[in-house]
Amino acid sequence: MHDELDEALRLPERAVKEILPRVVIVGGGIGGTAAARALKKTPVEVLLIDRRNHYVFQPLLYQVATSVLSESEIASPIRQLSDSQENLSVIMGEVVGVDTAGREVVVDCENQSARRVPYDFLILATGTHPTYFGNDRFSEFAPGLKTLTDARRIRDRILGAFERAELEDDLNEQKRHMTFVLVGGGPAGVELAASLAQMTATTLRSNFRRIDPSSASIILLEGGKSILPAYGDELSEKATAQLKKIGVEIRTGVMVENIDADGVVAAGVRIPSSTVIWTAGVKPFPLGDWLGAKTDRAGRVLVGPYLEVPGHMEVFAIGDTAGVLQDNKPLPGVAQVALQQGKYVGNVIADRVRGRVGAQPFRYNDKGNMAVVGKNFALLQTEKMHTSGFVTWLIWAFIHIMSLPHAQNRIRVYTQWFWWYFTGQRSSRIIAEPEAVLSKGQKPLPFEPH
Repeated sequence: MHDELDEALRLPERAVKEILPRVVIVGGGIGGTAAARALKKTPVEVLLIDRRNHYVFQPLLYQVATSVLSESEIASPIRQLSDSQENLSVIMGEVVGVDTAGREVVVDCENQSARRVPYDFLILATGTHPTYFGNDRFSEFAPGLKTLTDARRIRDRILGAFERAELEDDLNEQKRHMTFVLVGGGPAGVELAASLAQMTATTLRSNFRRIDPSSASIILLEGGKSILPAYGDELSEKATAQLKKIGVEIRTGVMVENIDADGVVAAGVRIPSSTVIWTAGVKPFPLGDWLGAKTDRAGRVLVGPYLEVPGHMEVFAIGDTAGVLQDNKPLPGVAQVALQQGKYVGNVIADRVRGRVGAQPFRYNDKGNMAVVGKNFALLQTEKMHTSGFVTWLIWAFIHIMSLPHAQNRIRVYTQWFWWYFTGQRSSRIIAEPEAVLSKGQKPLPFEPH
């Protein structure tokens, strides 16, 4: 790893007569990769740094968590970008600080000592992570859903709960294992609840002998007066009706007071459950502290009209890490915002490198918000249109397939969705062995299993 980083930080040994400006991109998500692609034909050296080696299409993470798709179907190696982009290098490491005076980022690569990487332009696209609103102890019992690791953990907990219920003789404990509580009625919570409900009703229906998976309780908790508040009353009511139709219990206006190994306490009522999932909120990484910049109440860096950090025209923040007001309203933390901002900042840097001036301030082109509520039903909200139903679901499916990173992802997701739609079967229902077991080692079996 040490040699790899040294090699990446050297100037490319290509036939160039001048030192190329270096653009460092922190974060290989939707915004970071969009910025990298926008710089493909620009005479710069692009260095993309991420602590993971893969790009994830986060809007479909809930389908990994509920076994519809496998991890590899919605993710791809970030390094694959460099196959078709000669000016791009990729480093697997974690940026732990920024020195704006020296124009360097501090990179921690596993057990190696921290390295200082110089930049001429810096794009920060570090995304978000779950926030428990000061109750961080909840994280042990209620994982969030932001990464492939999160999705895998949730999938294992869901499938493991049914396995434990199958073995349980105590009916109260059996019921606790078959009660699933989701905290947060935004798009992630709604989509996850709907997919889980249909999983219990169809996929698992005939897989067990002592329990009936279709009798599982799925409870969606929301602190506000309605789910999907950003979608307006009409679509919120339609989503509520659809969730109830497929067996999801919705409790609004309730605040979670405690989460432990036995379940949830909400509005003074304990809900026994062995599987609690947190979809209630996220917060950005602390870039304001790194940059000495002002942030909004959510912790996002307040940026200028070109998405630059005030006082540092060479530093940009995009996606969930940037606080942007448009028409006196903050931009939503959705994939389309990060995508458009990544392309925009890449083009701004390209213009500056080529000596062009006159770029227009960033303005988000709102193409609408979508949420899927189970099979055959989705919601679409734009400024001029609010729609829902089967046709909207087809539009949702097409847009999401075309948004996947590579053709192989699109083909595999399309094939699996086709199979799942007509059979109800889901592709990834393997429970990973606990790391604690694997680390201790196991004696070989006295026979070869078949």
